[in-house]
Amino acid sequence: MATPFVVIVGRSNVGKSTLFNRMVGIAAAIVEDIPNVTRDRNYMKTEWEGKAFIAVDTGGFYPEPADDIFRQAREQVLFAIEEAEIIIHLLDGKAGLTPADIELSNMLRRSGKKILWVVNKIDVPAGEERLYDFFALGCDELIPVSAATGYNFGELMDRIVSFLPTASSKEITYPGIAVVGRPNVGKSTLVNALLGKSRMIVSSIPGTTRDSVDSVCSYYKKKYLLIDTAGIRKKGKLGFSVDRFSVVRALKSIERCDVALIVLDAIGGITEQDQKIAGIVKRHAKGAIFLLNKWDMVTEPEAAYKSLLPDIERKMWFLDYAPIITISGMEKKRITKIFPVIDEIINERKKRISTAEMNRFIGAVTTAKPVPSYRGMKVKILYMTQVDTEPPSFVIFTNHPEGIKEAYVKYIERCLRDRFSFKGTPVRIYKKVKS
Repeated sequence: MATPFVVIVGRSNVGKSTLFNRMVGIAAAIVEDIPNVTRDRNYMKTEWEGKAFIAVDTGGFYPEPADDIFRQAREQVLFAIEEAEIIIHLLDGKAGLTPADIELSNMLRRSGKKILWVVNKIDVPAGEERLYDFFALGCDELIPVSAATGYNFGELMDRIVSFLPTASSKEITYPGIAVVGRPNVGKSTLVNALLGKSRMIVSSIPGTTRDSVDSVCSYYKKKYLLIDTAGIRKKGKLGFSVDRFSVVRALKSIERCDVALIVLDAIGGITEQDQKIAGIVKRHAKGAIFLLNKWDMVTEPEAAYKSLLPDIERKMWFLDYAPIITISGMEKKRITKIFPVIDEIINERKKRISTAEMNRFIGAVTTAKPVPSYRGMKVKILYMTQVDTEPPSFVIFTNHPEGIKEAYVKYIERCLRDRFSFKGTPVRIYKKVKS
């Protein structure tokens, strides 16, 4: 199940960021930081009473923005509303009710989402008398808080988690495959082609996000949960374009998957948005395959591949372990090659290397290229062991962790891949002092 989004919206200077910081201060695990896409919006994962959710901080809502930068801020608020499971409409208890509050409140009701009306800057019980004016919004309940001091914060968090969806008792255990990419790269066509193969049996099941439809696919008797994000280009109910925000919608699908199929446009080339989506896959440590789609439209395939490959290697250097497959979703060409590669990557993600074999490996690696000295001291790697899978994770035990620089860690990773493959999956390497 995807982690629910709890979005904080409101006018400027009502205390949204202060509340956000208090909410995520409990367990501030960064979910996503997407520069140059939205204005003043942050996503961070937190929990309360054992229930996890993603808190979303938005920019100020402007009913009639005067210039483009405020129009963008308003649009990203509207988009966050579209993505939310729960919306906190934060109001300013000191400034009182404003026409902008009323307009935003009416808009939120039209979204059909669960809304909590929260009045901020109420520092003491006596200040709760300022709530009465806000009942003009027509809400049944107002929650007073002080984001700055923490007054009544626990009650607000209890109300939030009481509305979070509960996990299904019947968990889907099939490998999750997310089809992600920017708009117009051919995701819909690819998904339809994959689900339309005669040897696949498809049954629709409810998706855990509004805009995705999950399907259980059986390909040569192996089952997969195909997470289809092809619908993300539809206009939202609130009537604004969401093309630029496909990065955010991809986040929900990537979070749930084991392997991400990153669909690229072989004709249009690699864009900054492609890089951002691939970056989310990397940061979530998911398996990855690049699919160069629309290959049927390429007039000189060999020359085109030779031209595109260096561009992918340069722009997607952080996913240099991800295989590349040229396909045509429209013509259904080479799409049968996808699932065998998915199987390979899933197996690689589960691969476990014995400590004895790892020690032989690291011994050979350090012999071939010793660790440089650190501040005149000899740095020794005492041993190396695998501590986890999905993704494969390793710990290097050393006398001076700070002496093993990132470049040497990258060297170890290259040697790991040369020796053990780990095709299509990230690996994590940690350093720890030997006690």
